[in-house]
Amino acid sequence: MGVALVTGASRGLGAEIARRLAGDGWAVAVNYLPDRADAERVVAAIVAGGGVAEAFRADVTDETAVAALVAHVEDRLGPVRVLVPNATGPQPSKPALEVSWSDHLDQLRFFVKSPTLLMHAVMPAMRRLGGGRIVQIGSDMPERAEPGMSAYAAAKAAQMSLTRTWARELGPLGVTVNLVAPGWIPVERHAAVAAEHVDAYRRDVPLGRMGTPAEVADVVAFLASDDARFVTGERITVNGGHTLG
Repeated sequence: MGVALVTGASRGLGAEIARRLAGDGWAVAVNYLPDRADAERVVAAIVAGGGVAEAFRADVTDETAVAALVAHVEDRLGPVRVLVPNATGPQPSKPALEVSWSDHLDQLRFFVKSPTLLMHAVMPAMRRLGGGRIVQIGSDMPERAEPGMSAYAAAKAAQMSLTRTWARELGPLGVTVNLVAPGWIPVERHAAVAAEHVDAYRRDVPLGRMGTPAEVADVVAFLASDDARFVTGERITVNGGHTLG
């Protein structure tokens, strides 16, 4: 099938997406930054299941590092046909009156700068191959307008604008660009969240439960597949109807 590069794939949603794509037959480049052990566990699970994967360390907000990452992936696994910019950083809650420009830049670095650097790095191979898939991992936060999350929500809204514009510009090159927007999907980073907060969120979900990383990964896998060959510029929300209003 080809190579899929998933950033921030050593744990959480990224790890589940990497495992799902590998299960579909993609050779997966598991990008990580802080902890190689977590990435190696993801790779080991994929290989144990008969898949192909390797771990690649890189700061995907750094231009030089991104260029080197994609070159390394191409050398080890082959050209990238599917790009999933998933890496994220801290998402602190802060009142709007205390949010600084630096706070905005922290979020834009992950959700605008990093996807842009990655897109630039993978496009030469995608053009040679006659197409590819870019599947961004967004959020339903712009619709939720949750107090304290203005910097994060603004960056996620910008990421969706990138997706739509890229879909128009890259479509003639055979590249589809879509965005998957999860609601709150509990992963490792949410281990300390109090049960009452989880219960309060769950009560507002029409389907009556929390979503799982696998349910996000399923949608990413669809958009990466040939079944989605005529889908581009779309935002698919995976939140059990939480933002229906």
